[in-house]
Amino acid sequence: MWLIRPRLWIPLVAVVAALSTTPVYAHGVGDRYDLPLPLSYFAAGGAAAVALSFVIVGLVVRSDSRAVGYPRLNVFRYSWIQLVLSGPFLWPLKVLAVFLLGLVIATGLTGATLPEGNFSPTFIWIIWWVGMGFFIALFGNLWALVNPWKIVFSWAERAFRWFFPDRRFGLGRQYPEHWGVWPAVFLFFCFAWVETAFADSASPRDLGWMVVAYSVVTWTGMFVFGKRQWLRGGEAFSVVFGLFARFSMTEVRAPSAKECREYPAGDCRDRNGECIDCFDCFEHADEREFNLRPPGVGLGNPAVVDGSKVAIVMLLLASVTFDGFSATPEWFQVETFFFDLFPALTYKYLNGVLIANTLALIAFPLAFLGVYWAFCWLMAQAAGEGPPAGVLVAGYVLTLIPIALAYHYAHFLGYLLIQGQSIIALASDPFGRGWDLFGTAGYEINIGVTNARFIWVFSVIAIVAGHIVAVYLAHIRAMRQYSTRALVMNSQLPLLGLMVLYTVVSLWIVSRPITE
Repeated sequence: MWLIRPRLWIPLVAVVAALSTTPVYAHGVGDRYDLPLPLSYFAAGGAAAVALSFVIVGLVVRSDSRAVGYPRLNVFRYSWIQLVLSGPFLWPLKVLAVFLLGLVIATGLTGATLPEGNFSPTFIWIIWWVGMGFFIALFGNLWALVNPWKIVFSWAERAFRWFFPDRRFGLGRQYPEHWGVWPAVFLFFCFAWVETAFADSASPRDLGWMVVAYSVVTWTGMFVFGKRQWLRGGEAFSVVFGLFARFSMTEVRAPSAKECREYPAGDCRDRNGECIDCFDCFEHADEREFNLRPPGVGLGNPAVVDGSKVAIVMLLLASVTFDGFSATPEWFQVETFFFDLFPALTYKYLNGVLIANTLALIAFPLAFLGVYWAFCWLMAQAAGEGPPAGVLVAGYVLTLIPIALAYHYAHFLGYLLIQGQSIIALASDPFGRGWDLFGTAGYEINIGVTNARFIWVFSVIAIVAGHIVAVYLAHIRAMRQYSTRALVMNSQLPLLGLMVLYTVVSLWIVSRPITE
C-alpha cells in the first residue's frame, strides 16, 4: 500500500532528524521571542502537516478533478459593480498613481538625504513592494489598473492620436517571441539586487535615480515594441504581480476568442483555450467577466510556461529566501569573511559585503533551479513513464507560487505593520522640510500593533498553509498529466520531499531573526 512505502516517509524523517534546535531581528520586530518548544518540534509538526495533506489529497481528490473548472461568481452581473470598476471611477485612482510616481522621484532626488525623513524609501520598499504584493495576492491584480508607467504611456498615445490620427505612436516593432519574459527577469534581478545586496538600498538619491532609469527603460520598451507587448514580457512588476494575482480570489476573464486575435501581444490563452487573468484582453473585450473564485485555483490553470517564466519563479523564490537568510548570524559571518578578504575595497558600489551578497543572489536562484530540476527528474523516474524532467520543470513551476507568497507574507508582515506606519508622518512632510500638510507629521510608530510571538505563529501558519496549497495544486497537475492513480501518487512522492524540505528550511530562516 502506497501509504506505508518508505519513499513517502524517508524524506520527512531525514530532514527532521538533521534539523538543529538552535534558535537577528525580523523585519519590523524589535523584541526577542523564546519559542515555547524547540524549533525542531515546530519544523517536525509543519513537515508532518504537509505530508499529511499529501495523504488526504490523495484519498479525497478524485479523477473528475482532471477537468479545469472551479466555482466562479461573475460580479459584473451586478451593474453597480461594473459601473464602479469602469473608466470614470478609476480616473482618480490613476491620477493618484501617476502623482505618487512623480512624488517618489521628486522626493528621492530633492528631498531629505536621510531615509527616515524621506517619503521615497518607505513608500517604495514597504507600502508599494510589500503592501501591493500582499493586496494583489489576496484580492486581485490592482497593479494592472494603477501601473503609472502604463497610464502615462496611454495618455501620451491618446494625445498623439489627437494631433496625428493617421500615425502610429511608437516604432511598432514585433517583440521577439524567443525573448519570453527574459527582459522582466533581468530587471527583476536588478530590483532584487538593490533590495537584498546593495547596502544603500534606502538612500533616497539612489532610489530616485533608479526609478528614473526604470521609467526610461519601461517607456522606451513600450515605444519600441508597443505598450501591451512590453507589459507582458519586459515590465518586471507586471510579470511578477501577474503571477501573484493568479493566487488571488478574483480573476478577469474574456470568454470570447475574438479579443485575443485582435490583441495578439503574446499567448494570452492557456492550453484549454481560456483567457483568464489577462487584463490586456479584458480591457478591450465586449464580453467581460470579473469573477470571484477560491484562492489559489488560478495557479491550477494549464498556463503556457517557457524557460523564462521558470527563471522568474525561481528568482522570486530565491530572492525572498535570501532576503530572510541575510538577516541571520550565519550570513553575517559570511559577510565578515568577504569583508576581510577584500579589505581594500571600501567603495559604495564595490566592497566585500556587496560582493558576498551579489554572489549569493546569483547562486540562490541557480541552486533553487538545480534542486527543483533534480526533484523533477526523480518525479519522472518514480512515475516510470510520461514527460521527461525538462517538461515537468515547466509544468509544475506555478505550483511553487503559493510557497513564495507564504514566505513573502511571513517575512514581511512585521515590516509592513510597524515600519509601514512611518508613511503616516511622511505623508505630511514627504520632502523632510518640516511641513505638516495633514497634521500627522508628529505621528510616532506604535510598536505594540504586533510582537515577535504573533509574527512567529503567523509565519508558521502561513508557511505550512502555502506548502499545503502547493501540494494540492501539484496533485491536480499530476492528475492531468498521468493516466492512473498509481502513476499520480508515485510521481508526487519526490515533490512531497521537496515541499517538506523547503517547509523546514523556511521555518528555520524565519525563526532566526525572531528567536535571537
